[in-house]
Amino acid sequence: MGIRGSKIAFWATGILLLLIGCFFVYTWFALTWSYSNGERAGYVQKFSRKGWLCKTWEGELSMVPVPGAVPEKFLFSVRDDAVAQKITGSMGKRVSLLYEQHKGIPTSCFGESEYFVTNIKTTE
Repeated sequence: MGIRGSKIAFWATGILLLLIGCFFVYTWFALTWSYSNGERAGYVQKFSRKGWLCKTWEGELSMVPVPGAVPEKFLFSVRDDAVAQKITGSMGKRVSLLYEQHKGIPTSCFGESEYFVTNIKTTE
C-alpha cells in the first residue's frame, strides 16, 4: 500500500470516528434533554425488568379519568433503581408518576418508551 492508500485509510478512519462520535453526542443529548415533563395519576398494573442485553424497568399505568370509563394505558420506563423500588412498593395503590419525555432515543437499550419516570408520589 502506497502513500495514496495510507491517506485514504487515514481519512476513512477519521470519518468513521467522527460518525461514531456524532452518534454518541446525539444519544447523550437525547437522554439528557427533556422534550416535555409532566405528571400522570393512576394505578401501576404492570412493572418488570426486561431485556436481553440491556435490562430496563418497564411499566404500565392504568389511568381512569372518571369511574366507569375505559382506562387509558400509559407506558413508561424507569432508569433509576431507587425509583423502581418505590414503584414496586406502591403496587396496588393510586400513585402519581412524575416523568420526562425524551424523543428520538436511537435504541430501545435505554428504555422501550420515550417516557422516563423520575419520581413517584402515593396519592392514597
